Amino acid sequence: MHLKKLILKLHLWLGLASGIIVVFLGITGCMLSFEREIETLQAFRYVTPQEKPFVEPSVLKETATKLLPGKVLHSVIYGSKKEAAQMVFYNGLEYYYLIFMDPYTGKVLKVKNMAHDFFRIIINGHYYLWLPPNIGQPIVATATLLFLITLISGLVLWWPRNKAAAKQRFKIKWNVRWRRRNYDLHNVLGFYITWIAIFLALSGLVMGFQWVAKSVYWATSGGKTLTNYYDPVSPKSSIKPVAFSAEDKVWEMMHATYTNAQTIEVHYASSDSSAILAAINPDASTLWKTDYHYFNQYTLKEIPVNSFYGRYDQATVADKIARMNYDIHTGEVLGLPGKILAFLASLIAASLPITGFYIWWGKKHKKKYQNNFTKKETVYEVA
Repeated sequence: MHLKKLILKLHLWLGLASGIIVVFLGITGCMLSFEREIETLQAFRYVTPQEKPFVEPSVLKETATKLLPGKVLHSVIYGSKKEAAQMVFYNGLEYYYLIFMDPYTGKVLKVKNMAHDFFRIIINGHYYLWLPPNIGQPIVATATLLFLITLISGLVLWWPRNKAAAKQRFKIKWNVRWRRRNYDLHNVLGFYITWIAIFLALSGLVMGFQWVAKSVYWATSGGKTLTNYYDPVSPKSSIKPVAFSAEDKVWEMMHATYTNAQTIEVHYASSDSSAILAAINPDASTLWKTDYHYFNQYTLKEIPVNSFYGRYDQATVADKIARMNYDIHTGEVLGLPGKILAFLASLIAASLPITGFYIWWGKKHKKKYQNNFTKKETVYEVA
């Protein structure tokens, strides 16, 4: 079999195998593209700026824990002077709540159950197809891998043999029959978004398969092994560093050190042997530049870590690429233009299995029609 025919078969069957899920991922990806911009319209996320300091995490914690008794307080997030503080209650897939509070007074502005949040529901579909993660994630990741191979094979099939053929590969003919127009929509739009969709698919695979994440890190680091995120140990001790809570002290240190931070998140110690994590982000629109600090909850001594979730100024090139992965996937790494590109790429990616299916269906039925027509002609001639 000719190589190009073999690639065409591969393109066809992988496209048919992953098509429905790719359409779903493309549509949900579009819906999530401008999540941050839409959420800025929610009034409870904002407060009137005041010329006084924010209240400490312990004060917010006292009020918040009374509203959700029995729930685990995960972290507190402080934003700009005009933004509400967020108390995060999270325990895996069991529950996820956000309590928005006035950072100047501790007044509760909104208690939000994220299980009923529109974007959270869409994210769970995009990641897991609303199935248990151990089932849904491998299905999504496998479909993404098939889509990536389909993109590359499609690029090979698109590549023109000569200059005359190249002229027909860059624009859509509108004043033609629908089958030809559908072919151009698949062929031309597929070419233009392939270069973006490859990054979206590859970054999705990094989140979906550990072997992909490790391979990318190995390639970008010159052969080093990826160290996954782990919780540093804070050895148990009877020493009390200060009269007030350790989280308050960590917040004060980070607030004084990072005067230009757009968000400071302090994670509460989840056990008597866990560390306190402080995540300081200089740019709230992305995640990759975040500084992560870990502190012993008894002595407040900083604990060094060996993963790429550490200090940004100590991150290697490979660490920074790994940190960028989520922002690459959403397009946020390039700001608003990147999000627009990600939206368009997701939209067109969702259309490719549909236009591709119609190409296959049209050829199949055209061939069937031609065979039937030939049979009729033969019968007529014999008669």
